Amino acid sequence: MAELNRAQTVTQTYPRKHLLAAALCSAAMVVALTLLPSPDATATKTIRLDSPVVSAVPTLLEATRDIMAEMEEKSAIQEQQAAEDLATEAADSALSAVEPQEFWQTQTVRSGDTLSHVFKRAGLNGQDVQDVLDAKGDVSAFKKIHPGQQLRFDIRDAGLTALEYVISRTESLKLEKKEDGFHASVQTQELVPYTSYAEGSIKSSLFVSGRKAGLSNSMTMELANIFAWDVDFALDIRNGDSFKVIYRQFYLNGEKVKEGEILAAQFTNQGKTHTAIRYETDDGNAEYYTPNGESMHKAFLRSPVDFARISSHFNLARKHPVLHTIRAHKGTDYAASRGTPIKATGDGKVVFAGWKGGYGRVVILQHAQGIQTLYGHMNGFARNVRAGSRVNQGQVIGYVGNTGLATGPHLHYEFYVNGSVRNPVTVKLPQANPIAAAEKAEFSALASQMQSQLATYAATIRSENVARVDVNE
Repeated sequence: MAELNRAQTVTQTYPRKHLLAAALCSAAMVVALTLLPSPDATATKTIRLDSPVVSAVPTLLEATRDIMAEMEEKSAIQEQQAAEDLATEAADSALSAVEPQEFWQTQTVRSGDTLSHVFKRAGLNGQDVQDVLDAKGDVSAFKKIHPGQQLRFDIRDAGLTALEYVISRTESLKLEKKEDGFHASVQTQELVPYTSYAEGSIKSSLFVSGRKAGLSNSMTMELANIFAWDVDFALDIRNGDSFKVIYRQFYLNGEKVKEGEILAAQFTNQGKTHTAIRYETDDGNAEYYTPNGESMHKAFLRSPVDFARISSHFNLARKHPVLHTIRAHKGTDYAASRGTPIKATGDGKVVFAGWKGGYGRVVILQHAQGIQTLYGHMNGFARNVRAGSRVNQGQVIGYVGNTGLATGPHLHYEFYVNGSVRNPVTVKLPQANPIAAAEKAEFSALASQMQSQLATYAATIRSENVARVDVNE
């Protein structure tokens, strides 16, 4: 009987959770002392350090005290949180009793809708539409409503009190009714920019590697565009080429809304590393430069077709595939599907756009410094491309075809300097203007910072990979 009373006393003195914790810790101590290896059997690794077994018992005793203290702390926190929740609920109830209740309904713009159609579905009439259009402030956005957009109505006593037109994820037009009518104001949510880093090694294609590295297709295309003057992505890419990129993304309420700009990038092609730094000049234009301040933008693109395959190289003694005679092949053939866009490799003027014998449909551009480019076998010309018109570098001037003497759809591209034909793949391209002397110091500081960040991010990735391999061993 006395033993039973002592047991009841112990049970009443120590809470059940404390007794449970002590029991668990005692069991852990027994298992540890039974199963842990002796010091001679303990494995060691270069990166990961193992604790000596002799410290196991004190550590478990300390852990027991820590667990009990943590449970006490959690209990106190839970009690405090419960009290705060009750206070918050009471405050919300009091606030809702004071604030006027809003009666919002949402209408989605359908195909063919006008503002009147949407208002009618919300139970409003033509006068309500006119009152909104007469609001003080800019309400021109209502003239350009599109399917899928939403209008939110606050209607009380059969009358419109407020209206919100959701223009985009970050912008909305809000109207509120006051004594002198509706007042309109644009509400804008600021996007939060985040800087991200990605790297990858090319095994099959740049797009596949970019996707595995977390880059969108548009970001991968932008990466290719930056290095398009130095790397021919149809000819030069090799297995094992790699890239590193620091770029910006914009978030709203924790969700990515849109891609930003590439801030710095490196592309290693056949062992040669090209580095590009984004810099906004004093006149507000943003361009990419090498770390030395030379423009990444050359006067000419290396290739007029994105990611096409070179099917025939420049060869002045080639046997013609159709005529079967020795005839100079004065350009480079890019094999691509019919309809693939063809881009002007440099700014220039169209001096010819039409049919030209075996070339089929042809565009010839005249550029500065006595340079001329020819684009043959086109399926068709782009809109507004005609003799006398001007085009910009990268502008689509036509589409791949097989007109003229061609065995299949491809682009025949020729490059002339002062009337003499040159190999488009190897000709040295003129350089664009470098960074202005007045901005060189500021740019150099930025370039140094971005190169340091590229190196730091890459080293961090390598360290994480080493640690991951070590853990998996």
